[in-house]
Amino acid sequence: MIKKGIILAAGNGTRLKPLTNFTNKHFLNLYDKPVIFYSLSTLMLANIRNILIVTNKKDLNILQTFFGNGKRLGLNISYAIQKLNTGIPTAIKSGEKFIGNSPICIILGDNFFYGAGLQNRLINFSKLKNGSKIILYPVKNPELYGVANLSSKKRILKIKEKVKNSKSNLAVTGLYFFDKSLLNMIKKLKKSKRNEFEIVDILNQYLKKKKLNYELLGRGSTWFDVGTPELLDEASDFIKSTQKRNGYKIACLEEISYEKGWIKKKHLLEAEKIYKNSAYSKYIKTIK
Repeated sequence: MIKKGIILAAGNGTRLKPLTNFTNKHFLNLYDKPVIFYSLSTLMLANIRNILIVTNKKDLNILQTFFGNGKRLGLNISYAIQKLNTGIPTAIKSGEKFIGNSPICIILGDNFFYGAGLQNRLINFSKLKNGSKIILYPVKNPELYGVANLSSKKRILKIKEKVKNSKSNLAVTGLYFFDKSLLNMIKKLKKSKRNEFEIVDILNQYLKKKKLNYELLGRGSTWFDVGTPELLDEASDFIKSTQKRNGYKIACLEEISYEKGWIKKKHLLEAEKIYKNSAYSKYIKTIK
């Protein structure tokens, strides 16, 4: 069972400039909440409460001021600084002490997942004992992502990064489940032609050992990598319309924690004061 999770919330957000010249992309508005609320809520839905946020030195204070040690959310939150911007594996290695000898769930801080039965699927994913599991999602522009090529028997043949004219449209989303051998895999990596360490090279190591599995998110599920202004707007429109239609908020951290029994009513009352006279605070008042 995976009990630890890492949110990768550093990076420069180059595809979002000039927005990210002023703030970390994980603090931008994704409709009515900061982007990082959505990745954090994904870990919470997977029953992961021990969480490390990897961030930049300049943004550490903002995160610590808001989330603290996570106690008010029923979580245990700690922090690490990513010193080098040389790929996702480097960011993961920033949490080496946190990972230790444990299996781990990694999520990119700008990823948004939604769908019927998502919580149950995430909980099942976190039961991983050996190998690695990735989440695939069909996209119209696979050249922007790492993609998985499948055989006729629906087995993964190869994971490739940002391939032009890809035969596969199955993007590898930014949610990964790894067993305790992850750090050893990272040590074996060499830099790619982009002068970075690539997450796909880790996945292909697992694949070579026949320990890479996947789940496909199809109809009824939604995934966004909100790394561009267009995708940020598209995801915001989706959240706005879904919340308006259903009457509940997506990624309300306090609601998730309360429904799981991690916090009590008094914590909801404290949260109302934190968010003051906002729509988010008024929504928390409706939680029973």
